[in-house]
Amino acid sequence: MAAAAFFLVVAVNLACSSVSGTVVSGKRSFSIDYKNNCFLKDGKPFQYISGSIHYSRIPQYYWKDRLLKMYMTGLNAVQVYVPWNFHETVQGVHNFTGDRDLEHFLDLANQTGLLVILRPGPYICAEWEMGGLPAWLLQKPNIILRSADTDYLQAVNNWLAVLLSKMKRWLYVNGGNIITVQVENEYGSYFSCDYNYMRHLQTLFRFFLGEDAVLFTTDGNTDREMTCGTLQGLYATVDFGTDTNITEAFNRQRRFEPRGPLVNSEFYTGWLDHWGDQHAVVDTQKVSRVLGEMLTMGANVNMYMFEGGTNFGYWNGADHDTRFRSVVTSYDYDAPLTEAGDPTEKLLAIRDVISQFREVPSGPLPPATPKFAYGFVTMKKVGNISDLLSTLSPLGPVKSKYPLTFEEMKQYYGYMLYRTTLPRDLSEPTPLISPLNGVHDRAYVSINGVFQGLLERDTALVMKVTGQQGDTVDILVENMGRVNFGSKINDYKGLLSNLILGKDILTDWKIYPLDIDGAIASGWPHSNSQKSGHSPQRNPPPGPTFYMGTLQTNGLTWDTFLKLNEWTKGQVWINGMNLGRYWPARGPQQTLYIPGPLLSATQPNNITVLELEGAPAHLRVLFMDRPQLNITAGKS
Repeated sequence: MAAAAFFLVVAVNLACSSVSGTVVSGKRSFSIDYKNNCFLKDGKPFQYISGSIHYSRIPQYYWKDRLLKMYMTGLNAVQVYVPWNFHETVQGVHNFTGDRDLEHFLDLANQTGLLVILRPGPYICAEWEMGGLPAWLLQKPNIILRSADTDYLQAVNNWLAVLLSKMKRWLYVNGGNIITVQVENEYGSYFSCDYNYMRHLQTLFRFFLGEDAVLFTTDGNTDREMTCGTLQGLYATVDFGTDTNITEAFNRQRRFEPRGPLVNSEFYTGWLDHWGDQHAVVDTQKVSRVLGEMLTMGANVNMYMFEGGTNFGYWNGADHDTRFRSVVTSYDYDAPLTEAGDPTEKLLAIRDVISQFREVPSGPLPPATPKFAYGFVTMKKVGNISDLLSTLSPLGPVKSKYPLTFEEMKQYYGYMLYRTTLPRDLSEPTPLISPLNGVHDRAYVSINGVFQGLLERDTALVMKVTGQQGDTVDILVENMGRVNFGSKINDYKGLLSNLILGKDILTDWKIYPLDIDGAIASGWPHSNSQKSGHSPQRNPPPGPTFYMGTLQTNGLTWDTFLKLNEWTKGQVWINGMNLGRYWPARGPQQTLYIPGPLLSATQPNNITVLELEGAPAHLRVLFMDRPQLNITAGKS
């Protein structure tokens, strides 16, 4: 049955290649030919071979390099997500500059000869913080995201009015390079199945982009997902990886789109990693074989990812099926181009497959960017967070009887410190409990500045403490990234419920929003290192502590990878840029990628480390010339 169906689908779709079209003089067009089951570009049959690339995960300096490598592999298109929260971190304030300059990215793709499949959301998943939705949406406590909820739709309307107005001129029919535009993303995977919401989006997209724009949906390869995620007037596509029966998957697309081109919008070349998991890999031979089979059928294929890049800062997402699992900083994805943009054997194999179907540009692939092992840097202690609040929280605390969430405090990412006092003497170890699993996501507990241990969402809801009445209790809470997929994307952060100490509910909190990134961007701690810096210590204290150091590159600004051997868990900044989280104690990722353009060839490069649990006695960090992404150390 499978073989017969395969040849039937091939016959139907190869019919497209024999169609001859008429190009209207001077008028560009891109459309769906339902009669002949294909796309038409300027009146001629067109098959795209595309790769996903996320401009938000790659420094602007390297966009052209990555796009050129994709073009030279034989791709004729790239697929691009637009993360709403990346451009509107603060409600009503839009940023399209620097690494957020989406139009510059589109222009570079156009100059390179690449068409664009745009996926503007408003929800994108992408293993990105909250699936690209801005956390400020959660200020409305009962908001139903991705639905016809009035508060949600108003925010979506405002955002898409800004974004789609910018995108209209980039449509292929208007002289740009955007050939198709996705409405929402894998909506069939979401519980609400709200057709009114999808109709509202369809109306918005049509209003801003016009009637000629080719709008589509993407959903997983199940009947339920395709049923809830598709809508008449939006072209239905499917996504699947190497272990799927291709014929069955495309037959499912056919049930929802009886005519038109076959499209796999996300063909998985790799997969994501969570902290504590094994590093994911997808076999190159499988990728090559399945890609070849789909292209033989005349299908349009987008490879997800072609280059993943990096979850810099706090942009990683998380999953929550049976428990909360945070996505690692690297988004290497075992993709054809590595996290650092280097060609792999997988890329060469894909190029060989593509060359059987279309002419691959002649000439050599651009090489890997140069890497350098700058060696060891010894860090020195700056101080623990409890002693640095005047610098990190210049406006001081908010007082509240009960804990407030990050969202209530309008600090959406990073870290916040909750302070109270012990209500009585605790001569015996006494349980500190999060009875409603309300620590989102990790809490580092100190008493009078001495680290006691931690509470962790879903896994560590009790710890024991001792102390005297009136002792200061500091609880540093870390947002490890909001859930980006499924029904739990309303992912509030901080202390969501009371903490209980023995039989007492802890009350009367001082809550310090921490602007760590702002302090570091303004030069701290290096700018006042003579006041704050100390000599290296043999036994650094446990608990949330800052360290600083400098790297001299002696004239080089080559890419490098930072390894924090025997450090436990934390965050790193170099020259004011937040590189992301490290957690070698849990793995699998052991190194952080540092793009060369971030470094200074002549000035000292300032390194700041926030170690949350415990630094090693040697206090050294190592700059290497290669990544280590696949060492799962354990569950510490």
